Order: sequence, then C-alpha cells, then structure tokens
Amino acid sequence: MTVSVRDVAEHAGVSVGTVSNVLNGKATVRPETVERVLAAVAELGFVRNDAARQLRAGVSRSIGMIVLDAGNPFFTGLARAAEQRALAEGRAVLLANSDEQPEREALYLDLFEQQRVAGLLISPVGDAMDRLHALHGRGTPTVLVDRFSDDPGFSSVSVDDVAGGRMAAAHLLETGRRRIAFVGGPRRLRQVADRLRGARQALRGRTDASLSVLPTRALTVDDGRRAASELLRLPASDRPDAVFAANDLLAIGVLQGVLEERRVPGELAIVGYDDIPFAASMAVPLTSVRQPYARMGERAVELLEREIADPSRADREHVVFEPELVVRASSGVREPPGA
Repeated sequence: MTVSVRDVAEHAGVSVGTVSNVLNGKATVRPETVERVLAAVAELGFVRNDAARQLRAGVSRSIGMIVLDAGNPFFTGLARAAEQRALAEGRAVLLANSDEQPEREALYLDLFEQQRVAGLLISPVGDAMDRLHALHGRGTPTVLVDRFSDDPGFSSVSVDDVAGGRMAAAHLLETGRRRIAFVGGPRRLRQVADRLRGARQALRGRTDASLSVLPTRALTVDDGRRAASELLRLPASDRPDAVFAANDLLAIGVLQGVLEERRVPGELAIVGYDDIPFAASMAVPLTSVRQPYARMGERAVELLEREIADPSRADREHVVFEPELVVRASSGVREPPGA
C-alpha cells in the first residue's frame, strides 16, 4: 500500500502542512517536530511523489529528448552526453525514439507536454516547425539537435552536413573514383538532403565523374544490405566504383553486402558518415565523416538551460560544428586495371 503525506501526518500527530514544511526544508518547524516527522517517514517507508509535486508547482527537473533512431550509436552517444550535462544541472533526461516516423514524433511531443517537462531537445523527422512553435508558445523551451535551424525562434546545435558531404565526395574523387553512388534516405530528413547536396557540389563542373542516387527507406544496416544487393544486380559497366552512404550504419550494410563479390577498396570504395565506434573495427575499417556527438549533446543542454532560465530572451544561438574526415582502409586508392 502506498503511504501518503496524510498517513505520515497522522502517525506523527501533526498537520499535513507541517509534514510538507519539513519535507521542503522550511525553517519554521521546531526541531523536535522535525525529528518526529522524519521518524514517521522512516517507520512508514514514505517516498515523496516528486512528479506530482512538480506538476502542482508547474515546474519539472526533467527535460525531454526525441532522437531519430535510438539504435544508432551516434544518437546513443549524443543522448549520453546530454544526460551527463543535464545531471550536472540537477536534471534528468527522458529519452524517446521517433524511429524516423512523424506519427511517433507527434505522440512523444504530446506526452512530453503532458508531463510538463522543463524543456525539449529534438532531432525532427521532417518539417515539424509549426508543431514546435505551438509547443514553445505554450511554455516549453525547445532546442533543435543535429539539425540547423534557419528559424529565428529556435536555438540549434548541428554539424555542417553540406561541408561533410562535399568532403566525402571530394575524397573519393581524389582517390581516383569516378562513378560515385550516394546511398541514403529518406530525403525528408534534412541531414540526408544536406549530405547529398554537399556531394553534388564536389562534383559540380566535373565532366569526368558522375553521381547517382540510390534511395533507402531508412538509415539502417539492413537497408544498406538491400542497397548492396541492388548495386550488385547492375550490369558491370554501370556499377559504381565508390559509395558515399548517408550514415555509418548504411555504409556497414553496404560493406557486408558486397564483400563476397567485390573487393573493398580495390573495386569499390566506401565512405560513411558519423564515425560511430564500430566504424574503426570493421573487417575493412570504414572511412567516415566524424561528427562530435559528445560536444553536440553537451552544448544542446547548455543552450536549453539558458532558455529555461530566461524564457523571455529573444536571442537564439545556432552552434554549427565542423565535420572531420577520418580516412581508413575502405576508401583506398583505386587499383589500376588488371591489378
């Protein structure tokens, strides 16, 4: 049976208000009364319902966080860093996974608002800005994570994905690749669209090179394997000599799917994105564009704390980190014909 504040008050022979004052550290209660109340708490095993107390007060020590894919080590690392920074502020992070589905994202937005979280960190699935504006207008400060905001109403923490895509494609060109396939989707994800845009910029004006696009339903290892199967079904003359995958999970799937039939990097170079921990430990270590996910998670919480402390402030900050190309064996120099 749950022990209530009223039970503690009756056991200690005091009023409910006195118990509340003791639990909240009010100095107006006599020391002997405090001892009696605390003894009743211990004897009855009372546990304070902080959630209910915070709802009544209209404040919370929790922040909500919605990520695109909780199974992706990039988002796991980002969320862990955010959690560590939030703990330093005395807050907990409630993590939700939209699974790249707008319907699930909307459900969690509703749930977090009902829980009256102090603020929200979100990597939006698509164009959720109208919904986020409404949420913000009702008193929930919001910071976009892994997504640049061109909306003056929101602070954001992101990586320059256009630069990252340009960096990946330029590297493949430098190693002698000329038929590059971009593997990734869905395109409604801003990160995917920006990485593709950057790759296209790298090939702009290059008459000796081409970039094809192989869309995927999601950014998973299984989708990468399916993409590999499609590439292997192409006539030999049409097959790409390089793949730039929108994230590392896709790149790992492609790598696993082609290894039995094509040499990597001899016949096919592969570059991923994120530089998750698994990238370096693959059978063929994966070249990847690194995102500083730990710094991103920490900075996102810092921006959110600033807005929680002063909801009326009009200035917003957009932190954009620079990506870094980490070159490994999967994108080695192309072998000459007959090698």
